[in-house]
Amino acid sequence: MRWTAIVVAAGRGLRFGGPKQLVQLGGVPLVAWSVSTFARMPEIEGIVVVTEGEWLAQMREAVNAVSARAIDVVEGGATRQASVRAGLAAAGPCDAVLVHDGARPLVRAQDVRAAMAQVRSGRGAILASPAVDTVKIVDPATHVVRETPDRANMWMAQTPQLAMRDDLDGAHERALADGFEGTDDAMLLERIGVEVIAVASSGENFKITTPGDLLRASVLPEVAHAPVRRLG
Repeated sequence: MRWTAIVVAAGRGLRFGGPKQLVQLGGVPLVAWSVSTFARMPEIEGIVVVTEGEWLAQMREAVNAVSARAIDVVEGGATRQASVRAGLAAAGPCDAVLVHDGARPLVRAQDVRAAMAQVRSGRGAILASPAVDTVKIVDPATHVVRETPDRANMWMAQTPQLAMRDDLDGAHERALADGFEGTDDAMLLERIGVEVIAVASSGENFKITTPGDLLRASVLPEVAHAPVRRLG
């Protein structure tokens, strides 16, 4: 199948004093790590990076520095969901799409391919990890614990999230028509009856949310011991 990768790299980056997708990790802008991974996968024919309008030039410079392939950089919307729609609108002809958070730099190609293998018409996939902590359902007003669901049934969703192009387009069109805002693309697929398969991530595919997360990533062997040229 012909794949397009949409990398969502918007957001204000308030904890970092600027766009966190452009902060340095191992001498390379954060977003460039996952873009480089996708650029080295021949089954991914197109890459679209979605970012804030004011950072378009910096983002183009960041991603073009790590890949000789043509990468489209487009302006996103007011919400993550709107930004994904912008990415879909900018994507060229393709059979299937994966959507990835630009703040998850360490995604592994082998995991992406494992998730790709699950995708077909009416079936999507996500990278995810089984919950290791006990999960509590808490009343939002009082913070009283109301329920402790079985941890064996709980997985923590990651990205990329993958689907056939027609299915993902349909999921976003239905959500827009219904005025529905989901927390991820899998949620939109589930709403229209698309089966979503959870594929276990084998690596450190965590999201950089705070400066502490950036420090954690910087000391991992795949960052600390990897020369910058490996991203080319």
